[in-house]
Formats: sequence, C-alpha cells, structure tokens
Amino acid sequence: MMQQGIVPNVVTYSSIIDALCKVRAMDKAKLVLQQMVDNGVQPDVVTWNSFMYSFCKHGKSKEAAEFFDSMTTKGLKPDIVAYSTLLHGYATEGCLADMINLFNTMEDNGIVANCNVFNILIDAYAKRGMMHEAMLIFTEMQEQRVSLDVCTYATVIAALCRMGRLADAMDKLNEMIAMGLQPNKVVYHSLIQGFCTHSDLVKAKALVSEMMNKGIPRPNIVFFSSVINSLCKEGRVTDAHDIFDLAINIGERPDVITFNSLIDGYCLAGKMDKAFGVLDAMVSAGIEHNVVTYNTLVDGYSRNGRIDDGLTLFREMTRNKIKPTTATYGAILHGLFRAGRTSSAKKMFNEMIESGTTVDIPIYAIILGGLCRNNCVDEAIILFEKLGAMNVKLDVGIFNTMINAVYTVKGREEAKDLFAAISANWLVPNASSYGVMITNLLREGLVEEADNMFSSMDKSGCAPSSRLLNIIIRM
Repeated sequence: MMQQGIVPNVVTYSSIIDALCKVRAMDKAKLVLQQMVDNGVQPDVVTWNSFMYSFCKHGKSKEAAEFFDSMTTKGLKPDIVAYSTLLHGYATEGCLADMINLFNTMEDNGIVANCNVFNILIDAYAKRGMMHEAMLIFTEMQEQRVSLDVCTYATVIAALCRMGRLADAMDKLNEMIAMGLQPNKVVYHSLIQGFCTHSDLVKAKALVSEMMNKGIPRPNIVFFSSVINSLCKEGRVTDAHDIFDLAINIGERPDVITFNSLIDGYCLAGKMDKAFGVLDAMVSAGIEHNVVTYNTLVDGYSRNGRIDDGLTLFREMTRNKIKPTTATYGAILHGLFRAGRTSSAKKMFNEMIESGTTVDIPIYAIILGGLCRNNCVDEAIILFEKLGAMNVKLDVGIFNTMINAVYTVKGREEAKDLFAAISANWLVPNASSYGVMITNLLREGLVEEADNMFSSMDKSGCAPSSRLLNIIIRM
C-alpha cells in the first residue's frame, strides 16, 4: 500500500491490529502499532481496545490494564467499551478489588454504566456466592433506571439456584416475566437444575413443560448427564437415578456418558448389583459400553472386595476387543493386593508390561504398597532401587511407603537416608513423611529423636494428623 503512495490511516492500522489480536498474534500487533506511531498516525481508543480485549480474553488482565493506562497517559479518554472490557477481565480472573476500583474510576470520569457493565459486576459477585453484594448492584441498577435485560436476571437466578434459594429464584422469574422479559433456555436450565439438585422433580418437570410450551427446546441429555454426574459425585445416586428416569420420561435418550455416570454413582456407593443392573439396562437400550464403563465397574468391584467379578469383566473386555488401559490394570492390581493375592498381582503386572500398556507412577505406587502390605518388603525394596537406577521420577507418597518398609527391614539409619532423599529428589516431605519417621522412632523408644523430627515438621508448616497426635499421646 505504502509502495503505491497510499498512506494507511488510523482505521486501516486499527483493522490490521484487531485482526492480529483476534488470532493472538500479539507481537505482530505490537509491531504494527509501533509502525503506526513511527508513520505519524496516532492510535485511537478503538486501537487500544483491540489489545485490551485480546489480553482479557486470554486471562491477562494485568497486560490489558497496562494498555488502558497507556491510553490515558496519551490523553485519550477510555470509552464504555474500554471500561467494560477491562472490568470483564478483572471479573473473570477474580480480581474483584481491581474491578470495583475501575468501576469507581469510570463513574468519577463521568462514564455512565450501562446494563452490560452492571451485569459484569453482578456475575462476578454471584459466581463467588457473594449474593448480598450482587443484589446491591441489582438494586442500584433499578434505582438508576437502567433497563435490566434477560442476562441480568439469568445471572441472578443461576446464583440463587446454586445457593438453594429456589423460592427467591422463582420470584425473580415471575418478576422478569411481569416486566415483559421472556426467560430463555439459560434461565430455565438454571431453575431445572436447581430443582433437580434439591429433589423437587415435580417442579423440574413442570418447568420443562413450561419451556416446551413456549417453544424453547427442552434440556437435552447432555444437560441431564451433567446433573446426574454431579449428584453421583456427591453420593446422591438415588436422586441421580430419579433424574435419569425424568430424562427418559420427557423423551430424552440416555447415552453412554449418562449410563457411565450412574454406574459410577452406584460403584461409589458400594451398590455393585445396582451398578450391574444399570449395565444391563444399557445393553437393553442398545448402548454399547466403552472402556470407561468397564474401568468404572472393574474399579468398583475391586474397591468393594469383589475382585473375582472384576477379573471376569477384565477378561470380557479383551474378548470384546476393548483394550484395557492403565486405569484398568491399576484397579485390578489394587484389588488383588487388597485380597492378599500377591502372586496373581505380580502376574497381572507382567501381563500389563507385555501388553505395552503405560506403567505410570500411580501403578508403581500400587505395586510397592501392595508388596509391602503383603510381607514382600524385600521385593519392594529391589523394585524401588531398580526404579531409582532407571531415573524414574517417583512421588513423595512412594517414598513414604518405602521409608516405613526400609525402617522395618533395614533399620533406622537407612530410613533416615531415604527421608533425606525426598528433598534430594526435589520433593517436599509431607505430614505422612514425618509421621512415618516419628511413629517408628517412638516405637524404638527414641523420644528425643522423635521430638526433634516433630519440631522439624512444625517448622516446615506440616500439620500433624489426628492419628499421629494420638500415637504421641499414648507414647
């Protein structure tokens, strides 16, 4: 362009900078900015806003603030877009003090906050459970006669639902409808999830019907799977199954993720027969189970002392040409060692290696811990030393296991050397590391050494467990 005698103006430069910022080519954008200034074209507010938006979008509000300050230093007056961009950046990163300071600066400079700005503030507080502050902003909007939009109500309703304040959330729903604002899918999803989570499926189903009558698509199976998974993780598998039935009731077809979540919930609750019943329902529904399904059940059987059932499923996996993963082998190994079947565990470990499956640190932790608990300490020490020679980066949990084993078999001095090796391997001793040493020292009657170790523990900032404190008191 310049070779043809055409000099780019501020609009041209700003457009190029904006395009570069959108593809995160920030260094190139800065070069264009410098070229722009060198050619005597002064950046305007739009130019700076492009930089700020990109930085904030990618979690770099500090860099965005530097551009904001540069803008004001050069005599430019930030507009509402500049303020809302940086406010959103601060809000997203949880910098609430910076957010409020900037908001106050905006008002001091005569920029009138619009609905979008207030929504940013409400959302920032609401997502952190600070509903008092969020509602103060909400009230301020009303007092300043700022038109509230669907987004404002959606934010407030979602926060109230998360807090279990469902009656208040319904009041806000009715309020927005009275104002002529039509609730959207986001609003209904928040309410339905809230009522599902608090076991009011009658109200949840009524809301589903209401949104469908208004022509709003009902929640899909992805939505219900998310709710089911959350409830299962909280140990509320019966409630989760009720939501599962509700989803089917309104015409949604559960997928493999939905079934897997419910199976996991029953496994976590130790209800393995129920978990297997869900698997049967999955097969009847024509949904193929995947490696996650098998891993979940194998792990459930292992943790609930039914390792033979876990092994049956493990063999079924291979027959169905589903390759066991590291997690599958980990569950089986854990179950075998827990059942005292050390020989079978060692054979399974060899099978794992031969299959080419990745052996990671948690697997080594299972093997070493299992060997130690089953009176195969010498084998554990040999494997531990072999791993050290291979420069495998072990974690502090493995060191703790081996310190206890080495103390028992080889004595105090070698255990102390191993304790020192934690720091030598760029790891930090934790409460368990100190606890293992202190417990063994006390068993030997070495109270002074144990006391010194306890003092070191205190200085390191590690809090002793209640178990360790009880041992110390009894000694």
